[in-house]
Amino acid sequence: MASPSPTSPPIEPMLAKIADELPPEGGFLYEPKWDGFRALVFRTADGVYLQSRDLRPLNRYFPELEKALAEALPRGCVLDGEIVVMGANGLDFDALQQRLHPAASRVAKLAQATPAAFVAFDLLAAGGRSTMELPQSERRVRLERLLGSAAAPLHLTPATRDRAVAQDWLQRFEGAGLDGVIAKPEALPYQPGKRAMYKIKHSRTADCVVAGFRWYRDQEDAVGSLLLGLYDEAGALQHVGVTSAFTMQMRKDLVQELAPLREQALENHPWRDWAQASDESTRMPGAQSRWSAGKDLSWQPLRPERVAEVRYDHLQGDRFRHAAVFLRWRPDKPPQDCRYDQLEVATPFELEKVFGAAKAR
Repeated sequence: MASPSPTSPPIEPMLAKIADELPPEGGFLYEPKWDGFRALVFRTADGVYLQSRDLRPLNRYFPELEKALAEALPRGCVLDGEIVVMGANGLDFDALQQRLHPAASRVAKLAQATPAAFVAFDLLAAGGRSTMELPQSERRVRLERLLGSAAAPLHLTPATRDRAVAQDWLQRFEGAGLDGVIAKPEALPYQPGKRAMYKIKHSRTADCVVAGFRWYRDQEDAVGSLLLGLYDEAGALQHVGVTSAFTMQMRKDLVQELAPLREQALENHPWRDWAQASDESTRMPGAQSRWSAGKDLSWQPLRPERVAEVRYDHLQGDRFRHAAVFLRWRPDKPPQDCRYDQLEVATPFELEKVFGAAKAR
């Protein structure tokens, strides 16, 4: 049986592993980490095929991007990059999520209202020939050559070999909605499915109220995740995210540890209305939506009396963008002191200035 073409879908994207800080200068190419949907773009003789990180087609959700890329790219090339939506205040991940709508009429409307863009950061093929065996540095040169005159909605990501510049990007570009910095060894060939790069993300801590939990895989002898809350300026406890990275032993221990807080928890719970709501549009912990893929997101209320310190990377609106990491309990911290005003706010930064540094240094 013939092996699949190295320039045809599906191709697993190369991945990154988390690092606490930027690697030493020398031998690395640094790029901003874009906050969008990872995608591979295949420019075939028939048009453009958009492939998601999990190898699924994305064309139906981004018809305007499919058309623009077909016009802008030469046949036989394969790009790795990120689909993003650029809003007035930088990248808009909420608007991007809304683009994954099942109704064609809604997709068409959103394509006009919140058009997507594609930010390219790697070249997997050109002229119908694979470039994946070439080192990262050479693929970057060829990518710059290919996209030297690219125009929106197609963009070339900035890149630098200067660690100090990358460190500056890590701080400043967050204000435009970016998600950190990626470090790529310059000699690295493209390795599908392998965690061969490094991602350095913002890391901050926050003290949060633990106001509920979910069972671990429907097992009522282990806690799956803790629901976190922060008080807003009006004194209302808002659901800000979850923390779920526990060992199995800790999951079982939490059942006993949290048991006293389950007693009469719903009686005066700030999320009582959410617990009793049936409207899926209600902003409640565990509300079912098309993003939950059929998962059981029902939750168990706890009296909001315990405080946990967690590590998070950044906010998406007024919630943590990703699951937070549990660090420790804070018995010394009153729940009422867990407010939004403790969180560090990124200084706004113009997205166009990010693209102003698109040529590798």
